[in-house]
Amino acid sequence: MKISTKGRYGLTIMIELAKKHGEGPTSLKTIAQANELSEHYLEQLIAPLRNAGLVKSIRGAYGGYELTSPPSKITAGDVIRVLEGPITPVEGIEDEEPAKRELWIRIRDAIKNVLDNTTLEDLASHSNDHEPEGYMFYI
Repeated sequence: MKISTKGRYGLTIMIELAKKHGEGPTSLKTIAQANELSEHYLEQLIAPLRNAGLVKSIRGAYGGYELTSPPSKITAGDVIRVLEGPITPVEGIEDEEPAKRELWIRIRDAIKNVLDNTTLEDLASHSNDHEPEGYMFYI
């Protein structure tokens, strides 16, 4: 399964909104500038997220978008399904021979488990402090 730019950038929007949750609306322009993305493309992605009830728009000079639920209640799976569709690594699983069908089902379930157990709060609070340091080579 490959996540397209729709899913990746949509998740970026949602993580930025999660970081600002409770501070009022955030504009797409702010998100686009902070992440060096096209504001026009983000406008196309926000509509399905709004239609799915994950975000709401606030009009006015200080308007923008807000999450409709706390970041702890929205998962990466919620966002990816809205923008990418159902999570399936292979089309036509039911037509496969049993051994391969079992493999595809296990892969699908593992992906779903990760996406459905990772909240926007988890992603928004992640820091680079937990990244392993690069290798140091001595001669």
